[in-house]
Amino acid sequence: MALSLSLSVCDYDRTRAIFDGRAPIEGCDVSAVNLEPEESFHRAFKFAEFDVSEISMSSYTMTTARGEAHYVAVPAFVSRLFRHSSLYVRTDRGIKAPKDLKGKTIGLPEYQMTANVWVRGILQDEYGVKPADIRWRRGGLEEAGREERARIKLPPEIELFQVPNDRTLSQMLAAGEIDGVLSARAPSCFLAGAPNVGRLFANYPEVETAYFKKTGIFPIMHAIGIRRSLVERHPWLAVSVYKAFLKAKQIAFDELGQIGHLAVSLPWPVAAYTQARDTLGADYWSYGAHENRHVLETLARYSFEQGLSVRQLPFEEMFAPSTYELTKI
Repeated sequence: MALSLSLSVCDYDRTRAIFDGRAPIEGCDVSAVNLEPEESFHRAFKFAEFDVSEISMSSYTMTTARGEAHYVAVPAFVSRLFRHSSLYVRTDRGIKAPKDLKGKTIGLPEYQMTANVWVRGILQDEYGVKPADIRWRRGGLEEAGREERARIKLPPEIELFQVPNDRTLSQMLAAGEIDGVLSARAPSCFLAGAPNVGRLFANYPEVETAYFKKTGIFPIMHAIGIRRSLVERHPWLAVSVYKAFLKAKQIAFDELGQIGHLAVSLPWPVAAYTQARDTLGADYWSYGAHENRHVLETLARYSFEQGLSVRQLPFEEMFAPSTYELTKI
């Protein structure tokens, strides 16, 4: 009898085969829902609603480090993104380079969200700007009242205050009440062309390419988590879920390389796919723990250095043990 599973994940090209059945989870009858990542995270880390869920790597790292994680991850990294594009600033405040962020007031939706962990780590490693050099303000980007989805306790040198519950970060950036915003999503004021609002790195693709060539890091944002109690009852489940996401990704990338008929609504996607492989490597969107050890250990270090994780999570504790080494034929 098949195991019934509820699953929440965004409908990416690399997960679509999970939804349409081309990449089934062995031994399971799956009820899948397509949710935006923020909703999956909120419902997973607050209420553990789904058996299998897309999860924030930052929230997962923090809760696993302190032994409170309701989910155990498999190394299917359904979201990866370079994050230099995530810094939006007032262009009338003399902020021309990362060093100019020192002493400024920057808003963010959540201090602990993965995108922000990566940006703070990059600012410190690459530009010498420490988290304590910036005054942080937390609130909803477009909806007032947002708070952290997972409990945090920051070092005393970090200044983090909640913005008024009737204000959004986008409103405050447009009005000049803050000097910038650090956000995975573009603020609506930026998209609307608000005066004196721009990206810190206007040429972010070039900056991000140079960052990759220097560090070898294509930042990991999200993984797939399975309810820990289910994995304990059904030890085979972790590999079955992981294999399904591996297959779904392979289907998506086979389609990206198909020039006879285009899988996405862009005129030259195959050329863009070829350029990405030439720049980042043939398997640039790699899944797997060992394949991404350097990236994962960097994120774990950032989480610990920024006072989010109570200890630096060891590589060996990050994922379900059986997913570190799959069967080879």
